[in-house]
Amino acid sequence: MSIEINNESGVEVDEFRILGLATFALNFMHIHPEAELSIVCADEPTMEKLHIDFMDEPGPTDVLSFPMDELRPGTASAPTPPGLLGDIVLCPTVAAAQAEQAGHSAIHEMLWLTSHGVLHLLGYDHATPDEEREMFGIQREILEGFFESEKI
Repeated sequence: MSIEINNESGVEVDEFRILGLATFALNFMHIHPEAELSIVCADEPTMEKLHIDFMDEPGPTDVLSFPMDELRPGTASAPTPPGLLGDIVLCPTVAAAQAEQAGHSAIHEMLWLTSHGVLHLLGYDHATPDEEREMFGIQREILEGFFESEKI
């Protein structure tokens, strides 16, 4: 798997754990080992500009996903073909504020957002209650599996 992380946020980020979670998520979703993913950590002004330009919504947001080859999840016997999965843009300062409100660590929020971004790249959404239940259920499985794997 080719996963590139660029931290352009000016804030220290645990790139090792984000990379680990992204790798785990892609394996969990049976994405081809030659698929490519880019993760960028951006500052609030950059994130706000992206949020306005692509979502037509004001203010910075926590995560945005930009799919490329529209890859979809595979199966153990038939992984998705190789290709460009796309880009995930994370905003660590927005994530830190949300983490504080939620009562957990900033890295926990960043990992949650990374898994969320990966699922959006794979075509999942949460616009309806059924979609939200499905997407958030898979996201929970990914995070639980990743946290369990870190204990080994």
